[in-house]
Amino acid sequence: MELQCPMPKFDFDVITLGHGSGGILTHQLLNSGVFALLANPLLDEKHDGAVFEANGKIAFSADSYVVSPIFFPGGNIGELAINGTVNDLAMCGAAAKYLSLSFIIEEGLPMIDFWKILNSIQQAASDANVHIVTGDTKVVEKGKGDGIFINTNGIGFLHPEASIHVSNIKPGDKIIISGNIASHGVAIMSLRQGLEFESDIISDTANLNHTVIALLDQFGQQIHFLRDPTRGGVATVLNEIAKDSNTGVNILQNKLPVDEGVSSACEILGLDPLYVANEGIFIAIVAVDVADDFVTALKQLPFGANATTIGEITDQHPKQVILKSSIGGSRVVSMLPGEQLPRIC
Repeated sequence: MELQCPMPKFDFDVITLGHGSGGILTHQLLNSGVFALLANPLLDEKHDGAVFEANGKIAFSADSYVVSPIFFPGGNIGELAINGTVNDLAMCGAAAKYLSLSFIIEEGLPMIDFWKILNSIQQAASDANVHIVTGDTKVVEKGKGDGIFINTNGIGFLHPEASIHVSNIKPGDKIIISGNIASHGVAIMSLRQGLEFESDIISDTANLNHTVIALLDQFGQQIHFLRDPTRGGVATVLNEIAKDSNTGVNILQNKLPVDEGVSSACEILGLDPLYVANEGIFIAIVAVDVADDFVTALKQLPFGANATTIGEITDQHPKQVILKSSIGGSRVVSMLPGEQLPRIC
């Protein structure tokens, strides 16, 4: 990974416990590193909180990131943290505006790695048009932090036409997915296992807020529900939808968009793509009469080129997800019973 900004000259090459003391080393790390790279008027206040104007409905989200390894094909823990929180707000129908950013850093983390992560954070925040306005930094003893953990909180402003709620889901609604599934989880797992494939498998980590807001501009309240299938994958989200809305879900196996390389990797690793984590796609439940137009519009937007309708909501078999296989059979798709891929995000 190439650094986007040259790293300032520091008097240290690795993070030490002193960088979490609140003293001189902490100020060197923050002032020359974090504050300089992520500068904006609110963060420049260097306060424990941020004060800003907020009018109308807002959405709030919190998340923590413990992915291992912290660098993976297609990204790293820094951009994952920004994109993940931005996307959680987008799934509420909100455009993220302000984020907090907190680090728990393990003693011994190379400064060059921290700088790479900071650069990715800066780029991801810029791409999503969000401002990091406050945060915190702690350092823990070597062996107690696995490199770095990141916590984020986000605030976004709700789109005036957003009405995203499970109670809006009704039989006949179409289930649309915005892109290929399982890329993130397989990218992480293949790296852990030291596997190499003919085609590059990279994480799909991306910010979805611009895409979602554009769809809300066009389709408004005909978008009944949104969710990004991160941990637990598509299968878990669809089961949550079925149970919470007291409806049934029908999906078609031959409509599930899976990259060929990812599909092959899943076979080797013994994984079902339906249960593998994603970080750059979303599931939309939309009114039947706009479904085709929704897919057409989504295909023209960032990260939506592989969008497709994968199924529909039904009043039959409530609280169950049924998959129709490509050979005509059917099976129940249950919720993930345990942890398929730990430390995935």
